[in-house]
Amino acid sequence: MISSKLYGYAGEILRIDLENFEVRREKLSKELAKKYLGGRGFNVSKLYYEVPKGVDPLGSENKLMIATGPVAGTGFPIGARLNVTARSPQTGLLGDSNVGGHFAAELKYAGFDQIVIEGRSNKPIYIYVHDKEVEFRDADGIWGLTISKAYDAIRRELKDWRVQIALIGPAAENMVKFSGIFFNLSRPAARTGLGAVMASKNIKAIVVRGDGYVEVADPKGFERFVEEVEEEVYSHVQYWPRRIMGTSRILLAANRLGILPGKHFTKAILDYAFKVSGEMLALKYNVKNRGCFSCIVPCSRFFIVKNGRFAGTFGEGPEYEALGGMTVRIGNSDLNAALKAINILNDLGMDVISTSEVISWVMELYEKGLINRSEMDGLDPRWGNMDDVFKLIEMIAYRRGFGDILADGVVSAAKKLGKGYEIAFHVKGLEMIQADPRGLKGYGLGFAVASRGADHLRSEPFIELSDDPELGEKMFGEREATLRLGIRGKGKLVTYYENICAIVDSLEICKNIAENMDIITFDKAARLINVVTGIDLTSDEVARIGERIVNIERAYLVREGVRRKDDVLPTRFLKEPISEGPSANHVVELEEMLNEYYGVRGWDPETGIPRVKKLLKLGLEDVVEDLKKHNVELN
Repeated sequence: MISSKLYGYAGEILRIDLENFEVRREKLSKELAKKYLGGRGFNVSKLYYEVPKGVDPLGSENKLMIATGPVAGTGFPIGARLNVTARSPQTGLLGDSNVGGHFAAELKYAGFDQIVIEGRSNKPIYIYVHDKEVEFRDADGIWGLTISKAYDAIRRELKDWRVQIALIGPAAENMVKFSGIFFNLSRPAARTGLGAVMASKNIKAIVVRGDGYVEVADPKGFERFVEEVEEEVYSHVQYWPRRIMGTSRILLAANRLGILPGKHFTKAILDYAFKVSGEMLALKYNVKNRGCFSCIVPCSRFFIVKNGRFAGTFGEGPEYEALGGMTVRIGNSDLNAALKAINILNDLGMDVISTSEVISWVMELYEKGLINRSEMDGLDPRWGNMDDVFKLIEMIAYRRGFGDILADGVVSAAKKLGKGYEIAFHVKGLEMIQADPRGLKGYGLGFAVASRGADHLRSEPFIELSDDPELGEKMFGEREATLRLGIRGKGKLVTYYENICAIVDSLEICKNIAENMDIITFDKAARLINVVTGIDLTSDEVARIGERIVNIERAYLVREGVRRKDDVLPTRFLKEPISEGPSANHVVELEEMLNEYYGVRGWDPETGIPRVKKLLKLGLEDVVEDLKKHNVELN
């Protein structure tokens, strides 16, 4: 039963038509809430139904969507996230990124669950949303500014230091295909190039401010649920490590497991790992912790470089992907220089994962003698040469010289140069993260099938790190499922975690806590949905919502031409074993895991296309008809 009132939601979707500078407010339907929950689910459903096949990602037909979930703004202690979605200019496929901070709650207080931006402005603007009102403000004075300068300029202009701001930097304005949207200075929604989409619409920033509130359906039940979650989180063995180091703690752990991306995935273990680790940050650099709205695990950190050439450098973070990308992946052992590089990247507005890949790719080519300095404007990209890394970051952001070749991503760069494609580490055009899948087989399968490309956050099967066969037997009926170097049961493992991650991303709660610390299961998600929204769902029904979201994302990829042949990993991970450490002699046995995965999913094992029976079971009849109209062969 759905309550007559949409508890937990602001209750409206804001549509902004930039061609005519018109604003429409739509009531959020109860059917949409029950079918897709919020956030990621809301966005991908609109992407599928409203953005036609093959549109230019940087054209006016593409739509940029920001949505949060029903728990944002309620005070739920781990619920402050949102999703940004569009067709990706980087991959040409599903563009999506998830981010925390304070924007999600403020968006709800301003009166909206989702913003859908259509068309293109004829001049640079920023959009100011406050208490259900929308203003289009001239951005001439801030277009071209870095993230930090534009952030300060907007707050001064509005004379309000509490506004929440989503911004793009110069990289997006120059249409760098892996530019991002940055929330509150250093919270990036940076994967898949959504900054370039925002820039293509001539939007410098989206600002939200509201004095509204969010009601829950069962206040007393909600309070009891919050108390349970808080007790579980505070007593969890990972609480203090996460609070002190956030995800930066992963670097040293990855070194112990032999899965670092050292020197572009040629060195899985590094003797200087501690020097650039989260532990070193905690000991020598961090001065305070920061948290997202209402969160009880303030896992972000504020750092200051106190000594040396970069003394005075300060900022928020970094998280593991940035830390690993600007240290071990590019062969850099200087933590001070890495922090400086991360600050430059954030201020220019680029995705650090993709940037670290294009730079480390060039470095490997250079070390192998496959590219020379004359081809790179005289740059000397030796491993760890940070002075040239600084130069290259700016060259990419402003598309200067050799930087222009790299600005569309590693796939495009390999094609332009006519070399290095076999060591261009991506899946479906999205560069790989800072972990070697040869030592994490479930993650490797997850990278191959993830709906936005080489992505760990679509499934994040962390449980395989337990190396506990009893747990694998209990959860999946297969002891190898929870062994990181095992391959049997990985289809079940990845399917389960893809479904739960879709729920977490649609409720918009923190995956690092909800999923990685095993705080939110399908059963608990059902209880949370009930006390917040009044929607009464069983754990099986919640799991089906997650499965529905994964399947409509897959259908979107299929409509754009993706098939089984695209669910693949770079050759190095399939054929070249890791040479040292606990993961030595391993490659990713992808085909066997894929066969199991497709079977568990109910997808055709030959094509990777969801079967009609599966789509109908998930209530996606209209998707079936749409795929048929696009001449997709369904079974």
